[in-house]
Amino acid sequence: MVSSNNILYSCYVTRNLSNEQFIPEHIFLYQLSGSLIINDANKEYIVKTGEFCLAKRNRLAKYIKLPPENGEYKTISISLTQNFLRDFSREFGYTVNDITNEDAVIKIKTDRLLEKYVHSLSPYFDLDGQENEDLLLLKTKEAVLLLLKTNPDLKNILFDFSEPGKVDLEAFMNRNFRFNISIERFGYMSGRSLTTFKRDFEKIFHTTPGRWLVRKRLEEAYYLITKKSMKPSDVYLEVGFEDLSHFSYAFKKEFGVAPSKA
Repeated sequence: MVSSNNILYSCYVTRNLSNEQFIPEHIFLYQLSGSLIINDANKEYIVKTGEFCLAKRNRLAKYIKLPPENGEYKTISISLTQNFLRDFSREFGYTVNDITNEDAVIKIKTDRLLEKYVHSLSPYFDLDGQENEDLLLLKTKEAVLLLLKTNPDLKNILFDFSEPGKVDLEAFMNRNFRFNISIERFGYMSGRSLTTFKRDFEKIFHTTPGRWLVRKRLEEAYYLITKKSMKPSDVYLEVGFEDLSHFSYAFKKEFGVAPSKA
């Protein structure tokens, strides 16, 4: 993995399940080789070799990175921060004028200009110093200008600076409990302050968010192991636990048997 400012080059040789489960900023991505599977609990997106996509900010997502047979998984990604996009919108006069696409991942039509752009980035990964940071800022501006030239409707996504609105909390939690994020993040994503989130949660579920999440994740794990014949080593990340030992301890405490024996 090589990074310069907000431009990142990633390389893996084995199947990789990312621990990153929240997308804080828009990410423009080009798949150099291998495939990327993104799941946001509503839909699965597959980005294949030679394809571009835009992963939208303020979304929950799990990533599986799949290298090609006997090859390496490689991507180039560019983080488009809110501060950068606000400055860009003021500089170039872009505003939102339409309803945005609700998908978490937007496929970007392959274009010769975009292909030439991503292949021009390699010399920048070894740069450092303020002068080079300025060059990287120009390359990021170039990326957005090319995106808007080839996909004009993206302005309604890139320059939408609104925050998550208040949603149906019961449906939201039942859909997203598998994501390993903080209670504060669950509150933010549901459009609530932490205090309001905890209060509303207890009214609906009659317990605390922490206790409910552990119980819900264990129930899902039990189902996957006993009904779907999945291995504990594959299940614990899938349902939102951070490590196998903690998962095994909690599972045995809840069900009286180790997950490997269930």
